[in-house]
Amino acid sequence: MKPPTESTSEILAGLVERVTFHSQESGFCVLRVKARGHRDLVTTVGHAAMISAGEWITASGVWLNDRNHGLQFKAHFLKTSAPSTVDGIEKYLGSGMIRGIGPVYAKRLVKAFGKDVFDIIEAAPERLREVTGIGPMRAAKIIAGWADQKVIREIMVFLHQHGVGTARAVRIFKTYGTDAVQVMSENPYRLAKDIRGIGFRTADLIAEKLGIEKTAMIRVRAGISFALSEAMGDGHCGLPRADLIGLAGKLLEVVQPLIESALLEELAEETVTADRVGDADCIFLTGLYLAERGIAEQIKRIRAGALPWPDIDASKALPWIEGKTGLTLAASQAEAIRTALRSKAMVITGGPGVGKTTIVNSILRILAAKGVKLLLCAPTGRAAKRMTEATGMEAKTIHRLLEFDPKAFGFKRNDENPLDCDLLVIDESSMVDVLLMQSLMKAVPSGAALLIVGDIDQLPSVGPGQVLADIIGSGAVPVMRLTEVFRQAAQSKIITTAHAINAGHLPDLGKPEGDADFYFVSAADPEQAVKRIVELVAKRIPQRFGFDPIKDIQVLCPMNRGGVGARSLNIELQAVLNPAGEKKVERFGWTFAPGDKVMQIENDYDKDVYNGDIGMIEDVDIDEAELAVNFDGRSVSFPFGELDTLVPAYAATIHKSQGSEYPAVVIPVMTQHYAMLQRNLIYTGVTRGKKLVVLVGQKKAVAIAVKNVSGRRRWSKLDEWLISEPKIFT
Repeated sequence: MKPPTESTSEILAGLVERVTFHSQESGFCVLRVKARGHRDLVTTVGHAAMISAGEWITASGVWLNDRNHGLQFKAHFLKTSAPSTVDGIEKYLGSGMIRGIGPVYAKRLVKAFGKDVFDIIEAAPERLREVTGIGPMRAAKIIAGWADQKVIREIMVFLHQHGVGTARAVRIFKTYGTDAVQVMSENPYRLAKDIRGIGFRTADLIAEKLGIEKTAMIRVRAGISFALSEAMGDGHCGLPRADLIGLAGKLLEVVQPLIESALLEELAEETVTADRVGDADCIFLTGLYLAERGIAEQIKRIRAGALPWPDIDASKALPWIEGKTGLTLAASQAEAIRTALRSKAMVITGGPGVGKTTIVNSILRILAAKGVKLLLCAPTGRAAKRMTEATGMEAKTIHRLLEFDPKAFGFKRNDENPLDCDLLVIDESSMVDVLLMQSLMKAVPSGAALLIVGDIDQLPSVGPGQVLADIIGSGAVPVMRLTEVFRQAAQSKIITTAHAINAGHLPDLGKPEGDADFYFVSAADPEQAVKRIVELVAKRIPQRFGFDPIKDIQVLCPMNRGGVGARSLNIELQAVLNPAGEKKVERFGWTFAPGDKVMQIENDYDKDVYNGDIGMIEDVDIDEAELAVNFDGRSVSFPFGELDTLVPAYAATIHKSQGSEYPAVVIPVMTQHYAMLQRNLIYTGVTRGKKLVVLVGQKKAVAIAVKNVSGRRRWSKLDEWLISEPKIFT
């Protein structure tokens, strides 16, 4: 039969001859199906919680002509039912689907009971003993295995009836197991909280099919939590009460008094907490509210303890370290070191070229000589690696330092099992959000000192809060703000440009004389900008500066969407730099092939890879349906069904680049990015480049960004908690 065109949805029904592949985790499967109306076996791909040879499937989907695998039927919806023919029943039972039955016992059972075998297992299981070789143990296994299968089928039927596609149904089943129907019937809005990829709107559609009214309190309360979670995605820990009610009203399309009532219920159950920030009445997600308060209490606890090292005479220590390093310390650097040697908690902040690394190294070497136990950490793997290279001492990611345990989904290091150190140094602290900082502060022993290092002028953390800004703004600990750019650093146009941007001055965008490390390339419109960026990355920069176009050059965009956004630039750059050969997989709107640069876009504690980590695809194994990615020398395996956590990384957003440095950086700056053109965004992008930075776009767009200091205010209360009276720790 001639298959229809790709756009036409068709129904396919038939017997599963062979399960070529089935992922236990995602439910993704590749089947060979003896389909009605087709002479040859049809390759069918889709999702099923459980699937076995011999089952009958009904699928709706489209035909695709895959370059490597030929004609396939791609099922968007796939329903299975127990086989009804003797041949199908034997195949099904022999597939190992039911514990206690393999091919041998499948043959014997079908011979003994024919088509009635399922009824016998269900209604008269004692008759199984009539079959040679089936004793009480094996019979019990078969009965239990059949019961499991029955429950799974019932759950999948329930989910399908309520408009849940098969891939999501598998995820729901994996999350809740046999409780899935009960959870969904009682509160479908739990799905939005518990399952990645299911948002409030999906849960809302399911709730509607289950007959939950628009005005039901369960729905309105879920909408309030969802609105606050969305605000958390924008970096807020809470929202002014009026803003929250307005957002919830738009989302839920219900009257305000109903939202007010739901909010009172949420407050009564302490899901959310009310408090003031300045003069504003705010509502916080309780977890974030307690985290901010907890950070303040922990910092006060640390600050209150005695210094963990004896008095150090700075008048001797400073000449000693100058002799060791061969560097002459500037007055500001010497003052920062003096303050650190006598402070229980301290912040060092400043931009590139102001000597933060020199100061931190000097402090560490002086204290190491005194036998002080040191621990160093940073929020990302790349930042930790840079810290190790800069100090010569091991630095770990915060997750590794706190010993994250994926099974317990928590940290082994905490207030009951604190870190073993006299000084903890946190680098790139502008990236650390409220929840991670709370976990870290809990694990710092009262006897230890704390040194927080970061650049206050960079973008705040991707997660909620503005920890570094709030600690500095509170004045609760000494702060050394470094502004002097040292002579050697001042020769770098990257550094002088970054400081000009930070000071609100339009940087010099003229053509430099001779070779420089900062350039501006004009582009009148997005189309021209894309062409120029591709040409720069693929040809001009590698030819002139010798950089590897994939490993060394990173395109950083203000936005993900749009013609010069990270998404479309990834497609353009991938096509030129690493066109896919035969070994490739297409999933979730992207193509993945060996040699591709990819980024992890969410924390995966089991795999020990985190949001923003960049790796290279080593291999794509079509038969095993998985690919291998090398992250800093460590190979990590991804089943095809989990590729929604990876994206190509030839281009990335500036937000995702925080804490990383790259040999060369190319940044599109267009007036089309108007919504995102802010001083701290461009400043963060420029300071990611180590040896070369190229801005591509319009001078007007650069000027807009430099002038715009507004940035969105983040609603947080940490600075107020830090200013308030210290708590007495017993």
